Amino acid sequence: MDVWSSKDEIKLVVVFGGRVQGVGFRFTAETLARTFQIRGFVRNEWDGTVRLEAEGARGKLEAYLAELQGSRLGRYITDTHCEWQPASGAFAGFEIRY
Repeated sequence: MDVWSSKDEIKLVVVFGGRVQGVGFRFTAETLARTFQIRGFVRNEWDGTVRLEAEGARGKLEAYLAELQGSRLGRYITDTHCEWQPASGAFAGFEIRY
């Protein structure tokens, strides 16, 4: 674990389905992540989904996910698969991956 990780942190892995590519999803996810001060990444997948991995306090991650789903992008999301995992401490910030 690096200096950014703490024992109170957790990792959230989410795969969003629907019309989530080409609508500003990654940009919005990145902007909100900075607001909530969480670390991780978001990227488009080959199958048309968007994958998001984020680490932080569970309460912040839950609020972040709710804000993302409640944003203007929520209307494009038709499926959300969430998985909670132990934090890896591998992220120094939040980025869009290509």
